[in-house]
Amino acid sequence: MSATGPIGHTPPPFFKRGPAPLAQLAFYVALSLLLLVADLRFRMLEPLRLVIATALWPLQRAVLLPVEGMGEAGHYFASLAKLEQENAELRARQLAQANQLLRQAHLEEENRRLRTLLDMAERIDAPARAAEILYAARDPFSRRVIIDRGATHGIESGQAVIDDLGVIGQVTRVFPLTSEVTLLTDKHQMIPVQVARNGLRAVLAGAGGGRMELKYLPANADVAPDDLLVTSGLDGIYLPGLPVAKVVSIDRDNSFAFARIECAPVAGVERHGQVLVLLRRSTPPPEEPAEEPAKPAKGRKQRK
Repeated sequence: MSATGPIGHTPPPFFKRGPAPLAQLAFYVALSLLLLVADLRFRMLEPLRLVIATALWPLQRAVLLPVEGMGEAGHYFASLAKLEQENAELRARQLAQANQLLRQAHLEEENRRLRTLLDMAERIDAPARAAEILYAARDPFSRRVIIDRGATHGIESGQAVIDDLGVIGQVTRVFPLTSEVTLLTDKHQMIPVQVARNGLRAVLAGAGGGRMELKYLPANADVAPDDLLVTSGLDGIYLPGLPVAKVVSIDRDNSFAFARIECAPVAGVERHGQVLVLLRRSTPPPEEPAEEPAKPAKGRKQRK
């Protein structure tokens, strides 16, 4: 066997020859210092740095995408949980304040109606007592309500009851602390009225179901739809000029002696909760004539 081994192959040298390790270290240290000084003084490596940074940018983004995605996902879920908590707190707060808001709206509406009632009392220039409707009477065939004012508050039977729009009824029964008011729409309730347009007098009667009917007017009476009916004051109970109803429809049938005239109340007969009870006006006692001094009788001589 040949000492050189297989054909075309020589064994590697036992020791690799080249520069000494200390010389290589000195060379690389000198080269590094030279590059540092050249880059610091002359910016020679800036283009190379830009090229390398541009080439490595996609790799950097690819490496950072999972980290950024995890951070965004954590922020999203944290924001979602915070929003759900805030929504739950807002819903709880809204439910807690719902009753207060509804009560406030009711009080504002009640105050507005009371102010309009007071304005109505000032316009009619008559003593009045504010009252509130407690409930409706239990009789389904009558239109009556109970108010929270009675005999102890100066309420008497027969007094008129109005709201901020017009007449709604009349006090028919009085108790110590409450009173019963019969509404104008009751079938047994009547009120003398007159047409505001021409002064034509008539009697308005309740027809039930929130309707009223103008009674005892001939078929050729001067009444037209939308005519306003006001109190005439002939009964001595209702003050004259109070709005009562408006004419809705007229049926002029010549076969009947009277026209069928249907009306609708202008006041909140079956809607409002605050009313005014018109008290009776106190009439001052008549003044007694002053006594004349007695005249001396004729035929008597005065003593000196």
